[in-house]
Amino acid sequence: MNVENSGRKVMARAQRSSGFTLIELLVVLVILTLLAGLVGPKVLDQLGGAKSKTARIQISEIEQSLDLFKLDVGRYPNDAEGLRALADRPATAQGWNGPYLKKGLPSDPWGAAYLYKNPGRNGGPDVFSLGADAKPGGDGESADVFN
Repeated sequence: MNVENSGRKVMARAQRSSGFTLIELLVVLVILTLLAGLVGPKVLDQLGGAKSKTARIQISEIEQSLDLFKLDVGRYPNDAEGLRALADRPATAQGWNGPYLKKGLPSDPWGAAYLYKNPGRNGGPDVFSLGADAKPGGDGESADVFN
């Protein structure tokens, strides 16, 4: 009988300790919340930086297309023709051999159209995005991205 009673005690003890207590679960939740609070902002900062880098890469591709347009037509598109001249033939573009953008004219990572000005700040054409706030100037993700 003594062996039987000790066997029951061991089984009862094993059944009681087979789960987590409420305190243990709360401690784990607090630790996970602290980790999310520390890591989350860093991940979001990296995501924002990725959008600016994507804009720079797309602007570089548009610049290359503008150079091909110039080689064929002899000039860059004027402001009236804009970047649309890379996808659709302008009426005044003799020698146009496009479309110069394989996938069409992209939008910037924030969903707005890229802007074009010719002549730009340094005499050549400017291709740019106004950033996340869609307003001139700004800092961080709201900063303008130029070629």
